[in-house]
Amino acid sequence: MFSKACEYGIRATIYIAKKSLKEQKVSLKEVALAINSPEAYTSKILQKLAKNGIINSDKGPTGGFSMDKQELNNVKLSTIVFILDGDTIYNGCGLGLENCNEQMPCPMHNQFKSVRESLKIMLESTTIISLTMGIKDGLTFLKR
Repeated sequence: MFSKACEYGIRATIYIAKKSLKEQKVSLKEVALAINSPEAYTSKILQKLAKNGIINSDKGPTGGFSMDKQELNNVKLSTIVFILDGDTIYNGCGLGLENCNEQMPCPMHNQFKSVRESLKIMLESTTIISLTMGIKDGLTFLKR
């Protein structure tokens, strides 16, 4: 459903948020290892997230990636998905057809439309802090 970059971006953001709750910054290498992602690929994803203000990127000996604790409640999953994947998840065809629309629907159009609407509601109502707390409490995980 999400691109690989988006999956890694969500996992990276949750990991950085978890460490930020402990007032810790993390390195690129640490993030890549924690989310089981290639370092070079992770770097590009983190650059995009930093450029869009989701995470902070500080250089130097005390540098690393972090998030503002006050912002953790404000960052929604939908924002990360939009930054990394755009809005195609909200309007793409379930069968991948270019010309699927209300006037010329594919066989799955109406069923997939309700799935997309539910997904949009879930992404817009889920905050990074809510996902991070599951990790922190040991109820969920980022890597097997």
